[in-house]
Amino acid sequence: MTPFSFNTTKSLVFEPGAASRLAEAAGEALGTACLFVTDPELRRLGLSDPAIASLSKAGLDVTVFDEVEADPSRETLLAAVAAGRQAAASGVVGFGGGSSMDVAKLAALLLGSGESLDEAWGVGRARGPRLPLVLVPTTAGTGSEVTPVSIVTVGAEEKRGVSSPMILPDLAVLDPDLTLGLPPHITAATGIDAMVHAIEAYTSKNTNNNPLSRLLAREALRLLGANIETAVLDGGDRAARSAMLLGSMLAGQAFANSPVAAVHALAYPIGGIFHVPHGLSNALMLPHVLRFNAPEAGALYAEIAVDTFPSLDRIEGSQARCAAFIDALTDLAARLGMQTRLREVDIPEDAIAKLAADAMLQTRLLVNNPREVGERDALGIYRAAW
Repeated sequence: MTPFSFNTTKSLVFEPGAASRLAEAAGEALGTACLFVTDPELRRLGLSDPAIASLSKAGLDVTVFDEVEADPSRETLLAAVAAGRQAAASGVVGFGGGSSMDVAKLAALLLGSGESLDEAWGVGRARGPRLPLVLVPTTAGTGSEVTPVSIVTVGAEEKRGVSSPMILPDLAVLDPDLTLGLPPHITAATGIDAMVHAIEAYTSKNTNNNPLSRLLAREALRLLGANIETAVLDGGDRAARSAMLLGSMLAGQAFANSPVAAVHALAYPIGGIFHVPHGLSNALMLPHVLRFNAPEAGALYAEIAVDTFPSLDRIEGSQARCAAFIDALTDLAARLGMQTRLREVDIPEDAIAKLAADAMLQTRLLVNNPREVGERDALGIYRAAW
């Protein structure tokens, strides 16, 4: 067996209503002054109010930073750090989707260590220590509550990441009740995003691709494939919402240790340049990258096809099952009401060359792809998606 390492969040709580008892779950980990990182929509909806009230009732001095936007900017992150510094925060809570959790991760790092963000970019460069950190996801998609990665937008378009076990939280609180009000289009996009995490983790060429990640990826796909349509069509179905949240977390654990690849690499410029949500960007690229990868990874795709779509067990032969798997993913996105072509999200055809050039900057991800991707290959994939 090839040597590997496996890191994940130290402690997990999975329970409906757990967010309203956040102080109880976190215990004394956050200290006496908490920076609570979230977004303005969650604040407007009042979804974060019970968690904030729980912390305040327990005696913590809570400073709420609710300015996180989709694809958060470096400036937003630094504003959160400034708020935490002014409040003398002793701990950080990230409450929301991947954007809020990513900002919380890096805020905890920069507040705890005092290091420069520019020194932390990349893989394994964060020095630490960080402040105590608790993450509470409100979508079933990013898996950020169990990943050592944080992505921030730098400048107008570039997405840049910090990857280090240092930013794994001390505690993740998974409360499926927080996801009951998610609109169908967000449920669909974040659900497909989680599926992409599992698929890319299973087939990653990274040397740390390991039995635990592969096991988690397959269970994630089983849960996600069986429940995503119910969660989209009947957002109040607590069983489906619970399965989606658990599946997303398992997929996060998988790709945290067996990293994602070209789907994400080609999706990042779509989000960075055209501000298409991350989950939708991944969904737009997924079938086309998989078709490109099929000559190298077709047998692996065939292995996970039945986990995701049990009806594909009737198809014999790896090549045929792989093709059916990719077609089924495409059909699923369409049934969920998602856009399936770049032109449908107002990306002009003449932008393809820039998308391909920018994707080549994502070397951290491209090295994990089962088939090497050059700029000419990326051009072809984007053209197929247009």
